[in-house]
Amino acid sequence: MKAGTNLEKVLSGGKFAVTAEVGPPKGTDGKVVQAKGLVLKLSTDALNVTDNRMGTVRMSSVAGCVFLKQLGIDPVLQMVCRDRNRIAIQSDMLGAIALGIGNVLCMTGDHQRLGNHPDAKGVFDLDSMQLVQAMKKLRDEKKLLSGDPVSGDVPLYIGVVENPFASPLGYRVERLAKKIEAGADFIQTQAVFDVGRFTEWMKAVVDRGLDKKAHILAGITPIKSIGMARYMRDFVAGMSVPDKLVSRLEGAKDVKAEGVSIVSELIARIREIPGVHGIHVMAVGWEDVVPVIVEQAKLLPRPVI
Repeated sequence: MKAGTNLEKVLSGGKFAVTAEVGPPKGTDGKVVQAKGLVLKLSTDALNVTDNRMGTVRMSSVAGCVFLKQLGIDPVLQMVCRDRNRIAIQSDMLGAIALGIGNVLCMTGDHQRLGNHPDAKGVFDLDSMQLVQAMKKLRDEKKLLSGDPVSGDVPLYIGVVENPFASPLGYRVERLAKKIEAGADFIQTQAVFDVGRFTEWMKAVVDRGLDKKAHILAGITPIKSIGMARYMRDFVAGMSVPDKLVSRLEGAKDVKAEGVSIVSELIARIREIPGVHGIHVMAVGWEDVVPVIVEQAKLLPRPVI
């Protein structure tokens, strides 16, 4: 059964989708999530709720999604393999579906050594590909991985992440094809700064007809400091940040404003690339810039489906 979420309706209706991210608090106040949701509600079609991002303990993604639903926002539940075995994953998903959460983004998860519990044991019982397969089986067959049947409706819209900038190009396209075959309905990519390389990847994707089988949302990350730009260029594996972009920020009087202008220009170029169906804005900790970016990119108002 199809999810019928707002995100699915926007994408299946041929509209250019806009999604963004909400980071839950290191605490119990759901109003923190809702405050961010209200900032983003009118400029997006759905909001991801991160799942203990960077291996740091925060309010659960399921709880964050529920707080967004209370505001009439379509949430995307991020589910990572790092912290749960297949029993816990499937249990959490049944609970999430029961609470009306219809979008799930399947991810491996950042390694726990990056977070505030570096000595924690990683689970990784499933990888992201197997997680997608489990979600598809749950939705299409109404069965758990064990083969046991599940009662009730199981509407799910299944997403994955992909990095167009990791080498080799052919492998990344093949990996995407396998994720789509496994059951992915939509893809959110690594942040795009190098439009040339992204265009090359998208051409290979379109040549394989993968854009007809799943919806691809290009990742967008606004840069708010020169240090951030240099760090992403020099130290973040699998990210391509051109030197000319860093130089442009270095010469700017107002770096944040220039960063917004840069991503607005990137979005305009990305929209012209065949096979791209939307953008995913990753501005955790800087949510109030997302409406500005979406407006500058002429993506308002959002479609009412």
